[in-house]
Amino acid sequence: MTASRAQHALAGALALVCAVAYGALTLIRFHRFAINSFDNAIFEQVIKSYSRLSAPVADVKGPGYNIFGDHFSPVTALIAPFYRAFPSAQTVLLAQVVLIAISIYIIALLAMRRLGTALGLVIGILYGFSFGLQSAVQVNFHEVAFAAPLLAMAGAAYVDRRYDRVVWWSLPLLLVKEDLGLTVAVIGAVLWLAGERRRGVVLALVGVLGSALLVLVVIPAFNSSGEYTHSTLGERGLLTTLFDQVDRKAATVLLTVGITGLAALASPWVLLILPTLAGRFINDVPYYWGTEYHYSLVLMPIVFVAMIDAMVRWPRLRWATVVGVVVSGFMMINSPLSVLVESETYEDPPRADSARLVLSLLPKGASVEGDIGLLSHLVTDHTTYWVGTVGSGDVKPEYVLFDVQAPIGSPKDVAAYAEKAHGGTYDVIFERDGYVLAQRR
Repeated sequence: MTASRAQHALAGALALVCAVAYGALTLIRFHRFAINSFDNAIFEQVIKSYSRLSAPVADVKGPGYNIFGDHFSPVTALIAPFYRAFPSAQTVLLAQVVLIAISIYIIALLAMRRLGTALGLVIGILYGFSFGLQSAVQVNFHEVAFAAPLLAMAGAAYVDRRYDRVVWWSLPLLLVKEDLGLTVAVIGAVLWLAGERRRGVVLALVGVLGSALLVLVVIPAFNSSGEYTHSTLGERGLLTTLFDQVDRKAATVLLTVGITGLAALASPWVLLILPTLAGRFINDVPYYWGTEYHYSLVLMPIVFVAMIDAMVRWPRLRWATVVGVVVSGFMMINSPLSVLVESETYEDPPRADSARLVLSLLPKGASVEGDIGLLSHLVTDHTTYWVGTVGSGDVKPEYVLFDVQAPIGSPKDVAAYAEKAHGGTYDVIFERDGYVLAQRR
C-alpha cells in the first residue's frame, strides 16, 4: 500500500515538530548545565576518536580505554563525519534527535498508510511524544538511538509482510549494542511464527550466536579483565532480583503496552520487548526497573509497530487508540518535554555564569580531570578524565575541576585530592558557587 503525498508531508511535519521539541530540550539542558551522567562525555570521546580515524578510546572510562571492552557499538562511527565538521557535544546530542525523528517519520507514515490518515496521524503523535523517547532525550545521547529507526524499518517491513526486508533491517542491530542480538533472535522467532521458517531459524541463530560471540569473545578481548563486565545477574540471585520491587516492574510493563491501549499485545511483534525487559528486570540495578532514563527507547518503536500490526489484522481494535491517548496524556504530566512551557526553563540557572567562567579558564588541549558536574562540557576541546576512573598511574592532569556543591560525592579539598592522587603541587585558581579549579604547577 503506497502512501500519498499528503501522508508523506504529514509524517514529515510531525517528525520535524518532534525534532524541534527534542532539539530544544536537549540543547537547553546542556546550556543549563543539567547533570545527568558521564555517558555523553564517553560517547563524544569515542566519536571524536572515530573522526580522527583512530581506535575508539574513551578516557572517561579510564586512560586509553578502548570502548569495545565495555560495549560493542561501532555504529556510532556514523556520526564521526558530522562531528569532524562540527566538533561539539551538541553535535552528538542532536544526532540522537535526528535518529529519533527518522523513526517518528517511519512509524507515522506506516500508520497512515495502513490505518488511514487521521488514525495514523494520532498514532504517530502518540509515538512521537511517548515516554521512552522523551526520557532518552532527557539523559543525552546513547547508542541505542540507532536502534529506533532500524526497529521502525524492520517493523514496517513486517506489517507489510515483506519478510526479506525484515531480515536486512534487523541484522544491523548487532552493530548497535551486543545485547540486541537477542532482539534479533526474537525477530527470527516472529518470522518463524509467520510461516517464514527458514528465514526465521537463520535469523534467530545469527542473533543468538552474534550476541554470544560479542559477549564471550570480542568484548573480553578488549577488556583488561578479560571478561564481559555487564553480566545481567545480580549477586542476590536471579529470583530475588526479579521479584524485587515487582510493583515498579509491573508498572513499567503496563505503561509500555498501555500507551498503545494494550492493542500491541494482539501482535506477535510485541514479543520483541521480552529480551530488553528481562535483561533489565534481572539486573541488580534499580535504575533499569522504571520508565526513566533511556532504557525504554528501544521498546517504543516495537510496541507501536505491534499496535499498528494488530489493528491491521483486527480493525475492531482501533478503539484502543482512545485508551492510548488517555494513558499518554497522563504520562505527559511532568514529563521531560513539559518543562518547555515553563518560563524558568529559558532563564539561566543560578550558577551558570560561574560554570562558563571556570570553563573559559581552561586552555584548549589541556588535560583535565573532572567529576560529572561539567564533564560533558570539557571533552570537545580537552583531554578529559573522570575522577572515578582516572587512577593513580601515569596520568597527571594539568587541571582538576570539581563541582563540590552538587551532591555527587566529589572531594571537597580539590588541591589536596589532586596532590595525593597524582603527586606534585596543585594550586586552586578558581573557586566560586561550588566550582573549584586546581592547576598543576
